[in-house]
Amino acid sequence: MSLEQLIKKCKKQDAKAQEQLFKLYGSKLFSLCLKYSRDYASAEDTLQDSFITIFDKISQYKGNGSFEGWLKRVTINTALQKYRKQKVFEIVHEDQIEDIEVEIDEEQFSLDYLLQLIQQLPDRYRLVFNLYVLDGYSHKEIAEMLTISVGTSKSNLARARYILKEKLENTDDSHYCQQIEG
Repeated sequence: MSLEQLIKKCKKQDAKAQEQLFKLYGSKLFSLCLKYSRDYASAEDTLQDSFITIFDKISQYKGNGSFEGWLKRVTINTALQKYRKQKVFEIVHEDQIEDIEVEIDEEQFSLDYLLQLIQQLPDRYRLVFNLYVLDGYSHKEIAEMLTISVGTSKSNLARARYILKEKLENTDDSHYCQQIEG
């Protein structure tokens, strides 16, 4: 069955098509949920909530643009919903922002370890870091999504980078990538 046919059946609330859509995109969207969640269980909850929203709003997808992109957008918005109402963001003045660049040797640390460090960031820093660094949103877009100022977005990104830099500098050898020798 083509993706187009699968989407049409999902729009008609066909349970088998919904199951197939979940099998097709579940693991990809779960990886996205992990980036925005504090732990595995929260990511599972976000994935479930995302698919409920996807199946509820699939009729809004009109075929313009990538379907996978639409799924990712719904998933990110679902993950962010629980943070929007909380006061997790610090209000700062833009002149207080010190931008910190962190150079990460991707071959030095395992991806699982890097993800663990990102998940340990406070919510406000983790969300902005993921949106800006991993998903490519601009500070203006992040500010709109999280109903914060551009300055707050920049400040939270700088603080996230600083925390990650400190953690990486203090990492012991057990978290380095293991080289497979042939």
